[in-house]
Amino acid sequence: MFITVLKSKIHNAFITEANIDYIGSITIDENLMNAVNIIEGEQVHVVNHRNGERLITYVIKGKKGSKEICMNGPAALKISKGDKVIIISYAQMAIDDAKKFNPQIIFPKADNTF
Repeated sequence: MFITVLKSKIHNAFITEANIDYIGSITIDENLMNAVNIIEGEQVHVVNHRNGERLITYVIKGKKGSKEICMNGPAALKISKGDKVIIISYAQMAIDDAKKFNPQIIFPKADNTF
């Protein structure tokens, strides 16, 4: 049996841009992605502190060191520039493996550095 567990979390990052005209996804600074072991194309949940919205999208790699987190596409109607968000990814694994697994979690500062 497999269960779904927390794999990675960027807790309390700030949206630097919201681009409704982009095809979709969330762009994240490569440094932030590397810090929590999220890869380009990976599914993530994004939770907005301002309004409680929770949505599912995928990650596009942003420029390393840019500090950017850009909400793209229609999701930009629910998550705006300046909003504080939690970005979460999950993994499926066997229960015995899950008991030993340690998720990668960071708590960025207001400028998305950590």
